[in-house]
Amino acid sequence: MKIIEITERTPLLIQQLLEIWERSVRATHLFLSDREIEKIKDYVPQALNEIPHLIVLEAEYPIAFMGIDGQKLEMLFISSEARGKGFGKRLVQYGIKTYSINELAVNEQNPLAKGFYEHMGFQVYKRTENDEQGNPYPLLYMKLD
Repeated sequence: MKIIEITERTPLLIQQLLEIWERSVRATHLFLSDREIEKIKDYVPQALNEIPHLIVLEAEYPIAFMGIDGQKLEMLFISSEARGKGFGKRLVQYGIKTYSINELAVNEQNPLAKGFYEHMGFQVYKRTENDEQGNPYPLLYMKLD
């Protein structure tokens, strides 16, 4: 397993990360309908191409990734078959050490993610009723303790 900082975002890589994103979201974001997931999926390639720091954990192929902007963790997705094996922890620790990550937002309806981030030392400091697109999915904003 190695952590790779992506410098060239090829169409193949974006497609592989999109597949990880979708499998991860379907396993963890049970509050989203299939229609909502498909709608969000349309915007994921753009987000992957625009995030300032894209970091991938791979074996023979990508199994997890995160995106960082400044000191904020903007995205962290682990393929469904790789969940629970410490890969998310490894990526977040790398992000804290390398990019001084100290902030993130998580869907309130994703209690496993909230618990994971709390385990990593993050604490909720703010809650919103809607997500950043105005949908009725409360967000919890967390900072590193």
